[in-house]
Amino acid sequence: MLMMKEARKGHATEELEAVAREEGVPIEELMANVAAGRVAILKNNRSSHRPVGVGKGLRTKVNANLGTSTDASDIDEELAKVDAAVEAGADAVMDLSTGGDLDAIRKAVVDRSPVPVGTVPIYQAAVRTRRSGRGMVNMTGDEILGAVADHLRDGVDFITVHCGVTREVAEHCRRSRRLADVVSRGGSFLMEWMSYNDKENPLYERYDELLDITAEYDATISLGDGLRPGALADANDAAQIAELTVISELVQRAREKGVQTIVEGPGHVPLNLVASSVELEKSLCDEAPFYVLGPLVTDIAPGYDHIGAAIGGAVIAMAGADFLCYVTPAEHLRLPDVDDVREGVYTFRLAAHAADIAKGVRGARDWDDKFSAARKALDWDTMMDLCLDKDKAKASRERALPSDERLCSMCGEFCAVKKMTDVREKEGG
Repeated sequence: MLMMKEARKGHATEELEAVAREEGVPIEELMANVAAGRVAILKNNRSSHRPVGVGKGLRTKVNANLGTSTDASDIDEELAKVDAAVEAGADAVMDLSTGGDLDAIRKAVVDRSPVPVGTVPIYQAAVRTRRSGRGMVNMTGDEILGAVADHLRDGVDFITVHCGVTREVAEHCRRSRRLADVVSRGGSFLMEWMSYNDKENPLYERYDELLDITAEYDATISLGDGLRPGALADANDAAQIAELTVISELVQRAREKGVQTIVEGPGHVPLNLVASSVELEKSLCDEAPFYVLGPLVTDIAPGYDHIGAAIGGAVIAMAGADFLCYVTPAEHLRLPDVDDVREGVYTFRLAAHAADIAKGVRGARDWDDKFSAARKALDWDTMMDLCLDKDKAKASRERALPSDERLCSMCGEFCAVKKMTDVREKEGG
């Protein structure tokens, strides 16, 4: 049973009903969007994760990346990151591990997380091949698809696959002489593989097999942007658009088989080009849900990249992007730690919420209006309960409590809110 095919029949699965309740949208509206591929429900039919809807008319979602490397590999640390991400409100997590026992780490993350889990199976195939002594360029198509099957069998809900990095697209990239060339790890694996073997990308060549494997689990394919720009100078270039054009074809082929897809989007984009990135994806890919990393709107802010990316995230989500992959303060510097994960999730939830208000998502403004009413009433308990990050807000206030605890230490007795409340009371209004 595939959710997309059931929606086309007018059948509301348990997963669709759960998402409709969570989002406060009519089930008929949700079914229509799932049937058309405008919404994807992230939920492997073998996982116990709660289903999460991504796409048209729904709240903008936030994903938290985590995972090991060859320099740092600790399962307990990764599980602590899962906990921190979920506690901060992440809607999904992705395990991008390349170091340590990849099978054990993935299974532990899948078991620990209550929200959907994503992975990039080609990492597993590449690491297995390298550890066998054969080198990554000697991966076979069978090994890549075998990694996909392993991940889905373990309960992974969505997988990133760089199917759009074809030989023709690679040639566009070569001719474009990009400033930052290829910055996607999966994209670079496939570029190297095709160059060395003088063959087509197996994920593109054997796409129908990939769809069949994914359909068995009713998982979602995230069509990765292997040629996403890694520098502002490379945004919206011919290589990026050539890959997106191939992806648009792959979206339609997946829909024909009832397999849900989301499309991944750019990493570094000047602010003035952010909205056009959404328009291009939604037009070419027939309103498929759009999943974006950031985007970062400047290249110069390591240590503050989560802020630069959240600026881009708010703008791109306001323009119609559906799913934001967070960026942490550690981006471009090192693996994020637990504190980085927490800060990244809160920062991107802020960006997503600001965008939801702007695009009129159901109920988004209600939260702000309740908070503002509590602020006017100087009701600190309610304000703290309604804060995006309650713990941080409470700790900050408690560091400098004023003599009159109805107020704050910035204005004290000169508090404008208190003064205007007194004025209105004297006026009898």
